[in-house]
Amino acid sequence: MQDYQFVDGTRLSSVIEALIFASPEPISEEKICEIIAKGEENLGLEVDAIEPFVEKLNQRYEENGLAFNIEHVAGGYTFSTKKRFEPWLSIFQHESAYRKLSQSAIETLAIVAYKQPITKPEVDDIRGVDSGYMLRQLLEKVLIEVSGRLDAPGKPLLYRTTKHFLKHFGINSIDELPKPREIDEILKDDDMAEHRQFLFDRQLELKELQETAEDEDATETAMSLIEAVEKIDEEEVPDLDEYTADVLQLDDEEEKENDENDETSDELENESDNTQKNLEDESTKKEEE
Repeated sequence: MQDYQFVDGTRLSSVIEALIFASPEPISEEKICEIIAKGEENLGLEVDAIEPFVEKLNQRYEENGLAFNIEHVAGGYTFSTKKRFEPWLSIFQHESAYRKLSQSAIETLAIVAYKQPITKPEVDDIRGVDSGYMLRQLLEKVLIEVSGRLDAPGKPLLYRTTKHFLKHFGINSIDELPKPREIDEILKDDDMAEHRQFLFDRQLELKELQETAEDEDATETAMSLIEAVEKIDEEEVPDLDEYTADVLQLDDEEEKENDENDETSDELENESDNTQKNLEDESTKKEEE
């Protein structure tokens, strides 16, 4: 099919390119045709016509020396950087993805990938340790998912890899994972050994840099606290001795006031007693008369 041109001058290949670029996940040929049909019903775009357009786009990228192309992974099309940029991208991946996945998590993910569907007890048995935390990490990163329950006592959950796992590793299905024999052959390759050594050295450098950065952050935080304390105006801080003296003075004044009240109360009471006594004396005198 020729590169159809819409009324506004936009070419069909550009629309396909835009859809692949904008999609957060690999987009299928069927989905591309469905979206384009909603905007141009009479175009009659077939699913089989998408691949030739993608090939032409990749040819254009190659001719212009661009660093990316379109690949078919996880059942759809997505943009990807070219293989020759892998040495530099490995450093970037080390600083991002590898820092997020520990060696234990990678080990657990490999077991799930090659043994799926698999239960937690089975993963624990292979690793020799409890894998609950690692499985939760992989679930949070959407690299694995729960696929059901095993028909056995306790009905343990079954785990399998996700579509995101396929996209992350650039494959269309689990069948494309390298076999153990293929892995051994790859690891024995001289170029691979050199590349692994490069990554290992880089990992050590990154670890040292991270530790240094953490120490610097801790030092900077401590210095900030010290500076904040030094900026406090000492005159605004109440003096403890003065505060204590003020409290004692208030207590003395209160005690003195209480004593005065007690004296006044005693005087009133004595006066009342005298008045009562005088009244009684007068009453007795009248009775005698």
